[in-house]
Amino acid sequence: MFRLRLSEPGFALVQLLLIVFSCTAKQLLCKRRGEPEMPQLAKDGEIMLGAIFSFHSSWKDRQDSFILNFRDFQFAQAMLFAIEEINNSTDLLPGITLGYKIYDICGSIARGVRVALALANGNENISTLSEAPCSRPGQVQVMIGETSSTPSMAIATVNGPFHIPLISHFATCACLSDKTKYPSFLRTIPSDHYQSRALAQLVRHFGWTWVGAIRSNNDYGNNGMATFTENAQQLGICLEYSVPFFRTDSADKIQRITQIIKSSTSKVIVAFLSLMDMDVLIHELSRHKLTGYQWVGTEAWIFDSQTASMDTHHILDGAIGLSIPKAHVSGLKEFMMDVKPLKASGTDIFTEFWETMFSCRFKSGITSADTQRECTGQEDLSKVQNSFTDMSLMPIINNVYKAVYATAYALHNVLMCDKTCNKKVQILQHLKKVHFKTKDGDEVYFTEEGDPPAKYEIVNWKRRKTDIVDFVTVGLYDASLPVGQQLIVQNDSLLWAQNSHQVPVSVCSERCPPGTRKVLQKGKPVCCYDCVPCADGKISNKTDSITCVLCHSEFWPNKRRDTCVKKEAVFLSYEEIMGVLLTTASLLGTCLTIIVAFIFFRYRNTPIVRANNSELSFLLLFSLTLCFLCSLTFIGQPSEWSCMLRHTAFGITFVLCISCVLGKTMMVLMAFRATLPGSNVMKWFGPVQQRLSVLGFTLIQVLICILWLTISPPFPFKNVKELKDKIILECALGSAVGFWAVIGYVGLLAFLCFLLAFFARNLPDNFNEAKFITFSMLIFCAVWITFIPAYVSSPGKFSVAVEIFAILASSFGLLFCIFFPKCYVILLKPDKNTKKNMIGRGRKYCIGTTLFKTLKESRH
Repeated sequence: MFRLRLSEPGFALVQLLLIVFSCTAKQLLCKRRGEPEMPQLAKDGEIMLGAIFSFHSSWKDRQDSFILNFRDFQFAQAMLFAIEEINNSTDLLPGITLGYKIYDICGSIARGVRVALALANGNENISTLSEAPCSRPGQVQVMIGETSSTPSMAIATVNGPFHIPLISHFATCACLSDKTKYPSFLRTIPSDHYQSRALAQLVRHFGWTWVGAIRSNNDYGNNGMATFTENAQQLGICLEYSVPFFRTDSADKIQRITQIIKSSTSKVIVAFLSLMDMDVLIHELSRHKLTGYQWVGTEAWIFDSQTASMDTHHILDGAIGLSIPKAHVSGLKEFMMDVKPLKASGTDIFTEFWETMFSCRFKSGITSADTQRECTGQEDLSKVQNSFTDMSLMPIINNVYKAVYATAYALHNVLMCDKTCNKKVQILQHLKKVHFKTKDGDEVYFTEEGDPPAKYEIVNWKRRKTDIVDFVTVGLYDASLPVGQQLIVQNDSLLWAQNSHQVPVSVCSERCPPGTRKVLQKGKPVCCYDCVPCADGKISNKTDSITCVLCHSEFWPNKRRDTCVKKEAVFLSYEEIMGVLLTTASLLGTCLTIIVAFIFFRYRNTPIVRANNSELSFLLLFSLTLCFLCSLTFIGQPSEWSCMLRHTAFGITFVLCISCVLGKTMMVLMAFRATLPGSNVMKWFGPVQQRLSVLGFTLIQVLICILWLTISPPFPFKNVKELKDKIILECALGSAVGFWAVIGYVGLLAFLCFLLAFFARNLPDNFNEAKFITFSMLIFCAVWITFIPAYVSSPGKFSVAVEIFAILASSFGLLFCIFFPKCYVILLKPDKNTKKNMIGRGRKYCIGTTLFKTLKESRH
């Protein structure tokens, strides 16, 4: 006694149903419980093959409703055709006749298990009294079938302990590849593991990242959709909804499915449905006129002509999906068209087929209430158009043909082996090792999982004007090829929903263009996102970029923010307006200084020139010329030499200039002190001391500059932080201490000069140089005091412009305040340019005499 245990949902009925055979110890009899299972088609042979199909949709109604499944009847005919060929062959199983027993289980799992046990143990009603044990070899060597996955799982579970192979032609559930659960299961159709992956790649190929899904609520649909969902997520595809459906679902549940489809935003529906489920669903969707959706289908329905003929409301127009590659079995169609009823019996499957095909009744089955015409048995099948005469399912029919031949080759190998073979278990092992080609060139072999190689055709529905649907092959999928080369699609030849030639768009969010990045919407799948522009300084050069990449410090995004372009280098150039104005001012100051120097040289012997220490005046004019010219070193692209030159030249020339002014101021003060009784101060500040003071003050600045240039000199620097989209070419200070030491020393001398000039402000009016020096130093100090905050706060090239402006303003201040009044007297008031006017009277006379005496000595 044994009990069948099945863990799959829905098999509980089977567990309760089966304790099929039992042996009673007292009577030594083997009895069958329940009614005997009789095959619908049978033929004796030396070796028996079993087959399990679903000729009817319901076993209870099969005699009354005459709802015959022509597709499975085609499969049975393919098996008979293959067996007839093998029996007539002299090369394959020579001298051995194959017989068959073909059962109809009507899609019932429980009945499938009962039939499997009947095939394994025989279908006698009650066994005869015998000394033989109840356990005995199987009545059939191999079983062909079943069409659906769930019944196949139940049958394979029963067959496993008996080592009787089950070869399915259309059960595609990936779960059946698990050899620990189904060790004796094989199939001639690829596993849904590959189909689900292929569907996910197909959906991704067309850019559909937001799709809906409907699946059969059985092992085929649930397992297939689970694998599709897993692969889709890896490819960035999101499911807006995934709903189960079974053909026996209530009207309310079907209504909910239609509402889900109507309210969805996705325009693509992946239908992992069995053929019968699809037929029922199309009928329901047609009532709601749910057109305009792009359907993606599996091999179960995508190339079925009956489904296409039922789609009268064009729900599935433009559908695309995977189908088994086209096949041809020579002679099979003619064999099918030659079917004749074997006998006039209403219970015979051939008679039922004939009566259903031609809507007639044989004489023995006609009653007084019958209105159908009488069948003659000579009707012409070629004049009938239905799912039996339609050969669109030839790829699946061919799978049955290959399954029978695989069995024959395995049996042939078993019979040809020597006496050491264990023929009881070797049939399964030989089946796994078969490798042959059919007469039409199809290669047949099984993988370790008992599956054939996975190859699919991409099929597109194209409806003619005559309302006939053509299943056009538009691509291929071969799982044996490397990743990236498995899927080939001819996009140009595709026709989409509503006869559109444009690829439908089905996305939750439009693709983010380059220059933006994806930001997920809160609480929604990863396919729903917002496109946010990249932040300043970042780019994205790919569509649907998740992150933006930071540009290099010397680069900046373009307007579209999809490319980093080199930043514009900015500096104070001679070409721009500010550079032109500052250059003009510098050259103007230089020219004016030269003109003043020429005037002083031309009138060097006049009293006003001589009274203002012409030697220091010319040295001062020379230093002012250098001050004006040094401002030009600040304009133009910074280089290593220009950076070192600009600050050092500025510092040295200004110290030279201030030293001269300081010398003139001190000379005036000494001359004033020399007029006091008993004072001999002029001998300590004579001409030599004046020259040495100028030289000494200047050498100190030179020494500071040498230390600065030696320790940490200024250098060209690319400032990329000040302006985000531009590079500022500037001179880095190197040592800030050195820079501020130079500036500070100039300021110190200027302040000292201003202080001494301020003390000399009360000198006689006729000798007013001290007042002019005071005013010039006031301007000088004011300029450089305001320079410091302006320089620090000015960005980029404007800080350079501030420094140039300070140089020019202070230089013009010295030039105008010290020399222009004298030029005015020399050129416009020559009557005041006399010794008498310069010396004056009284104390003025004494100061003037002292000054002239000192200046006279300085010339000697």
